[in-house]
Amino acid sequence: MSTPNRYTLPKLERLNSRILIEKLFTGGSKSLPAFPLRIVYMPVEGEHLPAVSLLISVPKKRFKRAVKRNRVKRQIREAYRKHKDCLHESLEASGKKVVIAFLWLDNELHPSAEVEEKVQKLIRLTAEKLA
Repeated sequence: MSTPNRYTLPKLERLNSRILIEKLFTGGSKSLPAFPLRIVYMPVEGEHLPAVSLLISVPKKRFKRAVKRNRVKRQIREAYRKHKDCLHESLEASGKKVVIAFLWLDNELHPSAEVEEKVQKLIRLTAEKLA
Protein backbone atom coordinates (compact mmCIF):
# COMPACT_ATOMS: atom_id res chain seq x y z
CA MET A 1 0.00 0.00 0.00
CA SER A 2 1.44 3.38 -0.95
CA THR A 3 1.80 6.21 1.51
CA PRO A 4 -0.61 9.11 1.08
CA ASN A 5 0.80 12.39 -0.23
CA ARG A 6 1.55 14.92 2.47
CA TYR A 7 0.81 18.41 1.25
CA THR A 8 3.35 20.22 3.38
CA LEU A 9 6.07 22.77 2.81
CA PRO A 10 8.81 21.99 5.34
CA LYS A 11 11.55 24.44 6.24
CA LEU A 12 14.07 22.22 4.47
CA GLU A 13 12.42 23.03 1.12
CA ARG A 14 12.66 26.80 1.59
CA LEU A 15 15.55 28.53 -0.13
CA ASN A 16 17.61 30.59 2.30
CA SER A 17 21.17 30.20 0.98
CA ARG A 18 22.43 33.61 -0.07
CA ILE A 19 24.91 32.00 -2.46
CA LEU A 20 22.22 30.00 -4.28
CA ILE A 21 19.92 33.03 -4.45
CA GLU A 22 22.68 35.13 -6.03
CA LYS A 23 23.46 32.37 -8.55
CA LEU A 24 19.77 32.06 -9.38
CA PHE A 25 19.40 35.74 -10.25
CA THR A 26 22.83 36.51 -11.77
CA GLY A 27 23.00 33.87 -14.47
CA GLY A 28 22.48 30.31 -15.53
CA SER A 29 18.78 30.36 -14.74
CA LYS A 30 15.71 30.16 -16.93
CA SER A 31 12.45 32.04 -16.58
CA LEU A 32 8.80 31.48 -17.51
CA PRO A 33 6.03 34.09 -17.18
CA ALA A 34 2.35 33.52 -16.40
CA PHE A 35 0.97 36.90 -15.45
CA PRO A 36 0.82 37.93 -12.55
CA LEU A 37 3.65 35.51 -11.72
CA ARG A 38 7.04 34.64 -13.10
CA ILE A 39 9.05 31.59 -12.18
CA VAL A 40 12.85 31.57 -12.25
CA TYR A 41 14.49 28.15 -11.96
CA MET A 42 17.96 26.69 -12.09
CA PRO A 43 19.17 23.07 -11.85
CA VAL A 44 21.68 22.56 -9.02
CA GLU A 45 24.03 19.87 -7.80
CA GLY A 46 24.53 18.86 -4.19
CA GLU A 47 23.78 15.94 -1.93
CA HIS A 48 22.61 18.01 1.01
CA LEU A 49 19.97 19.88 -1.01
CA PRO A 50 16.32 18.80 -1.29
CA ALA A 51 14.83 18.00 -4.70
CA VAL A 52 13.22 21.47 -4.83
CA SER A 53 14.18 24.63 -2.93
CA LEU A 54 11.60 27.41 -3.08
CA LEU A 55 11.79 31.19 -2.80
CA ILE A 56 8.77 33.52 -2.99
CA SER A 57 9.28 37.22 -3.62
CA VAL A 58 6.67 39.97 -3.58
CA PRO A 59 8.45 43.32 -4.02
CA LYS A 60 7.72 46.27 -1.79
CA LYS A 61 7.56 48.30 -5.01
CA ARG A 62 4.32 46.42 -5.88
CA PHE A 63 2.61 46.57 -2.46
CA LYS A 64 3.63 49.12 0.16
CA ARG A 65 1.65 47.42 2.92
CA ALA A 66 3.12 44.25 4.41
CA VAL A 67 -0.39 42.83 4.89
CA LYS A 68 -0.92 42.68 1.12
CA ARG A 69 2.55 41.27 0.46
CA ASN A 70 1.98 38.56 3.06
CA ARG A 71 -1.40 37.70 1.55
CA VAL A 72 0.11 37.18 -1.89
CA LYS A 73 2.96 35.09 -0.47
CA ARG A 74 0.43 32.97 1.42
CA GLN A 75 -1.59 32.42 -1.78
CA ILE A 76 1.51 31.33 -3.71
CA ARG A 77 2.73 29.05 -0.91
CA GLU A 78 -0.65 27.39 -0.63
CA ALA A 79 -0.94 26.80 -4.38
CA TYR A 80 2.61 25.44 -4.59
CA ARG A 81 2.03 23.16 -1.62
CA LYS A 82 -1.04 21.64 -3.27
CA HIS A 83 0.53 21.05 -6.69
CA LYS A 84 4.21 20.36 -6.02
CA ASP A 85 3.83 16.57 -6.50
CA CYS A 86 3.94 16.93 -10.29
CA LEU A 87 7.33 18.63 -10.08
CA HIS A 88 8.73 16.25 -7.45
CA GLU A 89 7.77 13.17 -9.46
CA SER A 90 9.45 14.44 -12.62
CA LEU A 91 12.61 15.42 -10.73
CA GLU A 92 12.84 12.09 -8.91
CA ALA A 93 12.48 10.25 -12.22
CA SER A 94 15.36 12.22 -13.75
CA GLY A 95 17.44 12.47 -10.55
CA LYS A 96 17.77 16.26 -10.78
CA LYS A 97 17.55 18.98 -8.14
CA VAL A 98 16.29 22.49 -8.78
CA VAL A 99 16.10 25.92 -7.15
CA ILE A 100 12.90 27.87 -7.85
CA ALA A 101 11.80 31.46 -7.26
CA PHE A 102 8.26 32.75 -7.72
CA LEU A 103 8.17 36.50 -8.42
CA TRP A 104 5.03 38.65 -8.30
CA LEU A 105 4.68 41.03 -11.27
CA ASP A 106 1.38 42.88 -10.77
CA ASN A 107 0.42 45.90 -8.65
CA GLU A 108 -2.98 44.44 -7.74
CA LEU A 109 -4.27 41.51 -5.71
CA HIS A 110 -5.79 38.52 -7.49
CA PRO A 111 -8.23 35.84 -6.29
CA SER A 112 -6.68 32.69 -4.82
CA ALA A 113 -8.19 30.50 -7.55
CA GLU A 114 -6.47 32.52 -10.26
CA VAL A 115 -3.12 32.47 -8.43
CA GLU A 116 -3.44 28.71 -7.92
CA GLU A 117 -4.16 28.18 -11.62
CA LYS A 118 -1.07 30.18 -12.64
CA VAL A 119 1.19 28.42 -10.12
CA GLN A 120 -0.05 25.05 -11.35
CA LYS A 121 0.64 26.07 -14.96
CA LEU A 122 4.16 27.25 -14.11
CA ILE A 123 4.94 24.07 -12.14
CA ARG A 124 3.76 21.91 -15.05
CA LEU A 125 5.82 23.89 -17.59
CA THR A 126 8.91 23.76 -15.38
CA ALA A 127 8.55 20.00 -14.92
CA GLU A 128 8.31 19.56 -18.69
CA LYS A 129 11.41 21.71 -19.32
CA LEU A 130 13.47 19.86 -16.71
CA ALA A 131 12.43 16.35 -17.77
